[in-house]
Amino acid sequence: MRELVFKGQLKGHTAVVVGCGRSGQAAVNLLVALGADVCLVEKNKNKISSTILDWVEEKNVKLILGEHKKSHFKGANLVVLSPGVPLNRIRSFVPSNVFICSELELASWFVDKPIIAITGTNGKTTTTLLIAHVLKQAGKKVFAGGNLGVPLSEYVLGGEQVDFLILEVSSFQLQGCNSFRPQVAILLNFSPNHLDFHLTEEEYWEAKIKLFIKQKQNDIGIFPLELKPKIEKLNLSCSRVYFIPSNRFQHEFLIGEHNQANMEAAFLALRYIGFSEQDFAEYSKDFRPPEHRMEFFWKWKNIAFVNDSKSTTVASLKAALESVNNPIRLLCGGIFKGGDLKELRDIVKNKVKKIYLFGESKDIFQNSLNDCCPIRWFKTLEDVFKELREDLLKEEDSEVVMLSPATSSFDLFKDYKDRGNKFKMLVRKYFENGQQL
Repeated sequence: MRELVFKGQLKGHTAVVVGCGRSGQAAVNLLVALGADVCLVEKNKNKISSTILDWVEEKNVKLILGEHKKSHFKGANLVVLSPGVPLNRIRSFVPSNVFICSELELASWFVDKPIIAITGTNGKTTTTLLIAHVLKQAGKKVFAGGNLGVPLSEYVLGGEQVDFLILEVSSFQLQGCNSFRPQVAILLNFSPNHLDFHLTEEEYWEAKIKLFIKQKQNDIGIFPLELKPKIEKLNLSCSRVYFIPSNRFQHEFLIGEHNQANMEAAFLALRYIGFSEQDFAEYSKDFRPPEHRMEFFWKWKNIAFVNDSKSTTVASLKAALESVNNPIRLLCGGIFKGGDLKELRDIVKNKVKKIYLFGESKDIFQNSLNDCCPIRWFKTLEDVFKELREDLLKEEDSEVVMLSPATSSFDLFKDYKDRGNKFKMLVRKYFENGQQL
């Protein structure tokens, strides 16, 4: 809310923002608007374009490039971390008396509208957009962002008047939160992830739980029933509701038990603010899940092609495999982030006809799943398609070709979107006489 931001609020204070991505730039803009002296620290010089240099000069912001040093933070009163910057890698450079927070935390100080916040290992974006869609269909004005697209600081400076803020929140952001308090908070699920970022699984768990720490008795926390023993050991003040996947909401494009869980959590959040089951069913029927998330997009003969490139964990791959009934030809591989692939052995034996590996993590997949079904490794995704086409030309049965990598994408691609788009392009190239779904 722009009217809560006053030029002199941080006058005389020095703030250091770490990371020059979209969140970092949004934090800089907010801090400048608050009157702070701002220094932007960026480790990767390649991220600094001429556009950023012009913007830094316009904002009168000091820019420091290169490996982090204690001198970068000298004289700082406040340090703001971008989501991609691990707290544990910065703490040693920052004096102990200096306050460190995330861009989300900083922006939340200037928000006076109800917040519904969603976290979890998987399903955050789908659930965030589903809740926002239902509210919009009901005539409410909504901001949907946070870890999803638009940083909260951009909303604060934009002056947009809304009824609700629907925020996707990552563990990266939550690590730097101290006072962030959503009125409704959802933990969709929890499984090992981002162990390349967090020091331990316990640190990852503690970051997720920060979403609920500052909630009060009249706020609500929504949790999967399987986590109840862990949750009830915590000293939380919020009212608590537990959910399990339910088939009471049938949706053409939200298939599988994981999406049943997402819909159930979304409904419980909306029920808290007055929506009935009938309301939710009616307003959600036109919802379409975001791209790269179990996206059925192409059909060739009896073969359906599914783009699930956003699958970056073992848990998300498991959910994808469970959501379809036809035999699966699975494309996976990339930079492995942790988890136990051996948990998938039974479902792979029962459902997967062949695994086509590409990129890194070849040995991890093969050592875990090698005797469950045929596995072939390829250097690139296009190499996969040369063999995949030959295999499918021999098939007459109904099958599903699914990209669900269970890894991050940075070995071969810019990001998961680039990976998904490349997959879709190759499907259309090698199976050009198919049809769009």
